[in-house]
Amino acid sequence: MDHYQELRLLPDPEFPTTVLLSALFAKLHRALVDLPEPRTGISFPGYDAKLPGLGNRLRIHGSAVALDALAVRPWMSGMRDHVAVGPITLTPVTDQSVLVRRVQAKSSPARLRRRLIRRHGLSPETALVRQPMRDGKRLSLPWLEVRSISTGQRFRLFIDQEVRPGPPIPGSFSHYGLSATATLPWF
Repeated sequence: MDHYQELRLLPDPEFPTTVLLSALFAKLHRALVDLPEPRTGISFPGYDAKLPGLGNRLRIHGSAVALDALAVRPWMSGMRDHVAVGPITLTPVTDQSVLVRRVQAKSSPARLRRRLIRRHGLSPETALVRQPMRDGKRLSLPWLEVRSISTGQRFRLFIDQEVRPGPPIPGSFSHYGLSATATLPWF
């Protein structure tokens, strides 16, 4: 992860930043799925867990070869008017790293009830008894609206980003550019 490329969303009076970032992320996800091996990670320089929000910038980390392979693909079609694309640049030396990972909630009670009905043939009343309303846990993390390439389902992809001291920890990244263990340079 010795290089990076930063994408900055441009202000748009018709679309909020969250909508544009979700659209950009969806296009990046499709491009990463098409690559033979996802060798890139992502971070959000404007991340704020208190708001919560991901900001208006997306940083793609990887080797120069991996970022060049991504850059030659037309994955940003339809987004060029909304994004300022920075050059592929050498990563600066830093003494901090960042873990950017997906966080999944236990699930909403309504979803768990629908699953009980579908899998076990229960009535809605029986499912309500087995899965009461109060059990759901809500996440207060920033999220992106995503459509899964494999299942076609839309869902919220909750993202936790944690800055840590020390050099980046190598590892693998998902087709979302996220990792449960690998960290990226933070600058």
